[in-house]
Amino acid sequence: MRFLISHFIPDYQDIQNSKVREKYGNLTSTIGILCNVFLCLGKFIVAAIVNSVSISADAINNLSDAGSSLISLISFKLASKPADEEHPFGHARYEYIASMLVAVLILFLGIELVSSSVDKIINPGAITFSVIPVIILTVSIVVKFWMFSYNRHYGKLLNSTVMEATAADSISDCLATGAVLASTCISPLIHFNLDGYMGIAVAFFIIMTGAKIVKETLDRLLGSSPNQEDVNKIVQLLKGHEGVLGIHDLMIHDYGAQKRFGSVHVEVSGNEDIFVSHDMIDNMEREIQEKLGVQMVIHMDPIDVDDEEINEMRNYVKQMIVTIDPLLSIHDFRMVRGNTHTNLIFDCLVPHKVTLSNAAILDAIKANVAQLEKTYYVVVTFDRAYTSDIKEAK
Repeated sequence: MRFLISHFIPDYQDIQNSKVREKYGNLTSTIGILCNVFLCLGKFIVAAIVNSVSISADAINNLSDAGSSLISLISFKLASKPADEEHPFGHARYEYIASMLVAVLILFLGIELVSSSVDKIINPGAITFSVIPVIILTVSIVVKFWMFSYNRHYGKLLNSTVMEATAADSISDCLATGAVLASTCISPLIHFNLDGYMGIAVAFFIIMTGAKIVKETLDRLLGSSPNQEDVNKIVQLLKGHEGVLGIHDLMIHDYGAQKRFGSVHVEVSGNEDIFVSHDMIDNMEREIQEKLGVQMVIHMDPIDVDDEEINEMRNYVKQMIVTIDPLLSIHDFRMVRGNTHTNLIFDCLVPHKVTLSNAAILDAIKANVAQLEKTYYVVVTFDRAYTSDIKEAK
């Protein structure tokens, strides 16, 4: 596969280029179409000769895979379209839609195969053995494993959901065809027709693969949280700047491969020259874009670091909040002093794993603060996390 890529894609190393991604997609999809059509024709011919429903079903599976590769070919073309007035974030999510179509085709095939396999179990037919089916099924397994290998490798390299879906489908096909091969070889030995039962097994593999692709693609379409590795990298880059005192409210939006946007709040000293802090923010945004490919917008939160009472209360609240639940954290802490009372104003970040309600957390905060000083009132804004817990980032 590497030879074909280097021959047909001269600039194959420039994977950040959308045109190069399109060429990868065109090549891998075209190879997928040719391989699946070849396997489909071979299996249909053999299935007709030996009257096997499982081999016939495997041939239909290859035909659907050829259709899936055609969908992939079209999706890479559509996804490479540049952003326009109506779609300012580009068209990369076409790949997600294509993955969903592939999954629907796979599920439809699996359900149809269950029906035909049940019929074969009821009406098993005569048991025959031929070397030709064994040869074509063995070739199919080898070809499908090769397709799985290159689709998985380049799917991860290009961050392509369509290629990853194709890889999952290919390994499922290896297992399914292996079951058919086992049926072809074992049935004559035990004098019992396993054709229909193996058809059910093939259908199971196919349906499980389709369901997995549906879930993974649906997660991306709905907007899943970024993985912890990406969060760690962003946090490392931000904390690498000397003026950063804290980080919170990190969000990352995924609009498809190489189309990620994000925002985060960065705490800085209120005593620092605003132009110096702003220059640091600009540098951080540029660094994240260049190193991680995420277009980041950073909001600057000034923190009063010289007021001893504020610092003492901030540290108290930070330590107190984790006694309510270790996953809780606070940010944007302020004190507004008055003649009769002092307001402690802050945001409380509540990860989705926390089972306590906001009301229960607020009551616990009020009770703890009241024990310290009755003239302290708390004004809390509750935030929900849009990423993995930032406190886990190294």
